[in-house]
Amino acid sequence: MSRHRLPPRPECPEVLRAVVGFDRPLQTLFAQVFSHTPEADDPEAESVWDDNEEGDEDGEILLWVGTEPGELLDPEAAIALVAPYALIPDDLARRLRADMDAAAGQRDGAHQIEVKRILFGSQH
Repeated sequence: MSRHRLPPRPECPEVLRAVVGFDRPLQTLFAQVFSHTPEADDPEAESVWDDNEEGDEDGEILLWVGTEPGELLDPEAAIALVAPYALIPDDLARRLRADMDAAAGQRDGAHQIEVKRILFGSQH
């Protein structure tokens, strides 16, 4: 899975950060926007996640697209979802395409296959 963290736009003080990336097991891009919360803004507060990266999960989710298999396949569409909230690097679409290309041909492991079977039914 790739994750590209994007800083908030200056005119969006409520936004903590935005994230876009590619989820190989689900074969979809995803777009997320997190807002500030008291916990996310408190440097002394402990995260509920042991392995969170830069506090992503501490913010309240404002937007989350790309949770279903094949839901979001166009890098420009993923970028358009977060663009109102985040500063977008010029090369982000290229990087997302590269993430997708790098995952081509990779197979699911036994655990991924089992979880997909539980979540989505029979996988052929």
